[in-house]
Amino acid sequence: CHPVPKPESRMEVCDLSPCPPRWKVTPSGPCSSSCGLGLAVQLVTCVQIHQGKEILLEERLCPVAEKPLTSVPCVIRMCSYEWSFSEWTECSTSCGNGIQTRQDFCLNPLTRKHVNPIFCRHFPKAIVVRGCSAGPCPEQALGTGSHGAELQTVTPAAHLTAAAAAKEARYKDLDLPLSAVPAVTQEQAKETSGGEEDTTKSNSPSFWMCFSSVSCCTGVCGNLFLNATGVINMTGVESSDCTVAIGRPLGEEITVSVLQSSLNCSAGEVVLFSGRMMWRTGCRKLPLSLINSRTNTLIVKQRVLVPGNGVILQYNSRTATKKYYQDCDKQLFGPQGEIENPVQLPDQREEVVCRTFINVAPRHRIAIRALSIDLGNESNHTHFNYVLVRDVSTMKTMVFRGKQQFFWQSTGSQAEIEFHE
Repeated sequence: CHPVPKPESRMEVCDLSPCPPRWKVTPSGPCSSSCGLGLAVQLVTCVQIHQGKEILLEERLCPVAEKPLTSVPCVIRMCSYEWSFSEWTECSTSCGNGIQTRQDFCLNPLTRKHVNPIFCRHFPKAIVVRGCSAGPCPEQALGTGSHGAELQTVTPAAHLTAAAAAKEARYKDLDLPLSAVPAVTQEQAKETSGGEEDTTKSNSPSFWMCFSSVSCCTGVCGNLFLNATGVINMTGVESSDCTVAIGRPLGEEITVSVLQSSLNCSAGEVVLFSGRMMWRTGCRKLPLSLINSRTNTLIVKQRVLVPGNGVILQYNSRTATKKYYQDCDKQLFGPQGEIENPVQLPDQREEVVCRTFINVAPRHRIAIRALSIDLGNESNHTHFNYVLVRDVSTMKTMVFRGKQQFFWQSTGSQAEIEFHE
């Protein structure tokens, strides 16, 4: 540019009017949780740039609808939870055989605080019930027998009519294929009725249980719906707390849409949707909601304060997008049925833990009785062979080992059984 005359340098005045007020976000606090989901606090102020300088203004001068949140979700790292236990109680008897129990807790190892047991749901847990001996009773020393709390061993022969009665009392499935329900074969009936013992019988651990349910209330509330689709009208119910359940075979997932809602949100009326892999509560804008349980079972709980209020639901089932169960898992719905394990499947890995899910109507409770248990000769000396029964409503578990027959009752309408071999 040297041959070209150079223009003079000069400055021209530009628009000096202040910029419009805007929100300014300044991080001011760490994440409230050292692991898992927490909240981070941030400082939100209303500012304005004037002649290159930032001026603090009153919040009313900034657009209210655009104000950022003062706290935002944060995750530093995922938590790893673990089971913790109280000390064992004293033996339940002063002599003879009894039991000891201990309380289980789900623990955050970083904070050493107890958290909701659902966080430890899929972590292995040690036993919470074990046998104990307080020494021989005086009657035992005299040879007159014991009045201690010894667990009685019931042999399969003691259930002479179990297989025959099972044909009459067997669980009648309302919607599932018969293949979903274990059956008693003629060979098993022969063994159960005290017939000749098969000397070639496998020494694999085996379990034989039965379950039943007991009713506690009436009406539309407390029902279990097993159809592939349907409409549930929960308006005008007499009870302030109304619970219904929806069940489908494993491999399907349930979706629910709210057709109509007359809940009074300001009065605290609410509806809760809970499944094996989700939970959600709501009141406002329910007719626009679509709830996907992601599994084959769903419980809906409604709480109303004004008689006549409630929701009308429409539910559908479809093939699950992801497989959330194993091939040896079983799904049973009430009112009664039988459970056998192991279930022989082609190419089944030995380390697979088979589960049985039991869901009955919310008005019912579940009772499980072990009829025959054989965990092998070394079952009393190993921690790998046991039956775990979980009460889903409280997330409490009981572990049974050896050849111990047991009777178990639920506090809710859902139970899970794990067969660890």
